[in-house]
Amino acid sequence: MKCHAQRVAAFKAAALYPVISSEFCSGRSVPEVITAIAEGGAKIVQLREKHRTDADLFALAQQCRQITEAYDMLLIIDDRLDIALACGADGVHLGQDDMPVAAARKIAPELLIGTSTHNAAEIIAAQNDGTSYLNIGPIYPTQTKSVACGALGVETFCRLKELVTCPFSVMGGIKAQHIAELSALGAKHIAMVTEITAAANITAKVKELLALFK
Repeated sequence: MKCHAQRVAAFKAAALYPVISSEFCSGRSVPEVITAIAEGGAKIVQLREKHRTDADLFALAQQCRQITEAYDMLLIIDDRLDIALACGADGVHLGQDDMPVAAARKIAPELLIGTSTHNAAEIIAAQNDGTSYLNIGPIYPTQTKSVACGALGVETFCRLKELVTCPFSVMGGIKAQHIAELSALGAKHIAMVTEITAAANITAKVKELLALFK
């Protein structure tokens, strides 16, 4: 089992950050999608399921953990620290309405703890509370998540990233054509949902996206 420092190092090495929600998988199962992502060469994946029972989510997380272990991938569970710990995941990703980062860190000192941030105050608070990495977004308009702030845009992202002292990802409406621009602006870790999970050939899409980082 990796320690926190090893997991942070693995996060830093992962450019593409796929996020899987079953509702955006075009009818395919989550294990099928996560396997295709792994075959494409991604080294991190987040399971984001908002509408499953605890028992169902735990069973699915266990399946995902088996796949990610086989491919030496980091597995992040959205929102649910208990599920992340129970299935042996590498981390949890917390929103602003979830368990506070500092409390999660006390419970799970070796897990990656990611935090969704949308403004300067949230970035500063997350870093002060010991987040392992944070996400800035949504950068562009998105249909996969509703946030009150709306799309931040590239200019706001550029201002916010100057406050960041830990690893960070960006997310929200990002497509293949945005990778070059975001990379040039300093985004080293780019999270995507439907650009990957809704692709006709997920493995080929992941390979295509990874090549855009090089």
